[in-house]
Amino acid sequence: SRVTNVDAGGLVSVRYWERLAGLPEVDWVEPILIGTGLFRKEDGSFEQVRVVGVRQPRLAGGPWAFSQGDNRTLLDLEAVTLDRLDLGKFGNPDLHSVTEVGGRRVRVGAIHQGARGFLGTLVFSNIQQVRDIAGTPPGRYSALLVKFKPGVNTSLAVLRLQALAPNLAVVTTKELSRLTRQYYVANTGIGGSFGFSTSVAVLVGVVIIMLTMYASVLNRERDFAVMRALGARRRDIVVLVISQTFIISIFGILLGFFLLAVFLNAVRGSTIPSYMPTMIPPLHAAATVLCSLFGSLLALRRALKAEPASVFH
Repeated sequence: SRVTNVDAGGLVSVRYWERLAGLPEVDWVEPILIGTGLFRKEDGSFEQVRVVGVRQPRLAGGPWAFSQGDNRTLLDLEAVTLDRLDLGKFGNPDLHSVTEVGGRRVRVGAIHQGARGFLGTLVFSNIQQVRDIAGTPPGRYSALLVKFKPGVNTSLAVLRLQALAPNLAVVTTKELSRLTRQYYVANTGIGGSFGFSTSVAVLVGVVIIMLTMYASVLNRERDFAVMRALGARRRDIVVLVISQTFIISIFGILLGFFLLAVFLNAVRGSTIPSYMPTMIPPLHAAATVLCSLFGSLLALRRALKAEPASVFH
């Protein structure tokens, strides 16, 4: 079978768990179960959630970071964990408060952070609780998490697992992450909306930079004529314009990166987190300098034609 994203998949039989766990390359195999349910809020209204069930005692696949409590709370069969950024959706329940998910009694045992999904709010619980909420038949799971032993060649191990389970999709964590991001960018409005708005912003920025540098050189055309009258050579004018372009560009880049850092720091840990790949800042800086140089060089042709005698008119 083929998987396109982490949210699209069928149920896995328990027999594959037993088969994969016996391989010498495998350290452990743990199942997870994913379903949907309605979270009952204190005012009586409901919020649809994605419930993720993890198996005791390892709790592999559960939340990784917490703002209140820890994953040991999932050892309690009734406990669930909610994400810190989603508490407002749930009516800001108190820790250890009792409510219902999918008609099953649950208790808010901990508040996790950094675990959010594309298809809805994630709520973690033990695997049996999720089975009851989702109505999943016994012996079936959403996925099997496999941990290889240290020093194992991951590529070869994945091929061996795929050979033992030809009806399943065997992918690494990195590959599944890539497939999920690719799917949601290409098949939802996220990619088109973000791509269009980014393209427009970049185009407007490029045009503004070029026009600014072009106007800056043109407005000093008379100054260049004076320099020529005082004995400056054409290459002196070229060096002066390029040097000014670099200075203005560098100051603009530093100011822009400072404001960007302030913004990224402000939205860190919020409901609108931002991600900045490490290759973007140097590429952005290089593009800014090139656009500034291009705008200046366009106007430089006219500046070099300035006649020294024109200053005496």
